[in-house]
Amino acid sequence: MGFMLSKSMDQNFKKQQEFMLHNARLQMERQILMQNQMRERQMAMQIAWSREFLKYYGTFFSLAALGLTIGAIKKKKSVLFAPVVPLSFVLVYQMDMAYGTLIYRMRGEAESIMVAEHDRLDLPHGVPNFESIEKARRAKTALGSLFEK
Repeated sequence: MGFMLSKSMDQNFKKQQEFMLHNARLQMERQILMQNQMRERQMAMQIAWSREFLKYYGTFFSLAALGLTIGAIKKKKSVLFAPVVPLSFVLVYQMDMAYGTLIYRMRGEAESIMVAEHDRLDLPHGVPNFESIEKARRAKTALGSLFEK
């Protein structure tokens, strides 16, 4: 009788372990999906910000280039036209970031770094783990209790 009960408990225990594993996988998949959606939203906001900034900077650049060009022609000083060159580099960069292929080139470079230069990505003291986080939490708790005394 005890053997049958033990066998039944073992089966229930295995089923419970499988259920917990299934739930843990589901939770992890949901977390990964949520984090990816948050990343996509942040990137969309960054691209939208770049496009909005481009509108304002494009207006500023147009007015500055027009004014400097007119000033250079009227005063016959080509030096007045010089600020247009660096301003145009900023404009082209913003255009590339807002509507061009900059994001794809950056992604390609990031993938290359992850493959060829992975050692540059290492964190100081390695990846945080449970023990290091617990140690920091205990130290903080101990300091908090010392200050309360």
